[in-house]
Amino acid sequence: MKISLHHLALCAATLGASSAAFAQPAAPASAPVCEAHVQGQPGKKFDLTELRVSKRCAQFTVHLLHTGKKPWQEAGHNWVLTRSQDTEAVIREGQRSGPERAWLSRGDARVLAATQMLSGGEHASVSFPVERLSKGEDYTYFCSFPTHAEPMRGKLVVID
Repeated sequence: MKISLHHLALCAATLGASSAAFAQPAAPASAPVCEAHVQGQPGKKFDLTELRVSKRCAQFTVHLLHTGKKPWQEAGHNWVLTRSQDTEAVIREGQRSGPERAWLSRGDARVLAATQMLSGGEHASVSFPVERLSKGEDYTYFCSFPTHAEPMRGKLVVID
């Protein structure tokens, strides 16, 4: 059997076209992680000292677990987010608000997100729109319980 160059070219083209039909599409960009699990631990500390939030997230959710055993009145933990430039004033003014308000001033617009104050073993979540955050801005999260705000801090960094 005699095969012409034309016939070989036709077979190669057909084979190439059929293999292209089975080619895998390019993998989509990985989806951003739009939540974080944070532990408020005994010893006045968070287990995570930095959270990275993608601007590709519509909402970001923080899930807080208080891993201690004491009631909130003795050693509660919460998670509060502010711009870093506002953190000290929010803490100072919040301390005057007392335990009924979880040591946060009611309606303080500088508080971007906050969970309720938790007793040991409890958990809570807070979600906030990422569009309220600006890339390049410094953000601090902290626990507003008296004497916890200084050691229980972390940075929130906006990425993408």
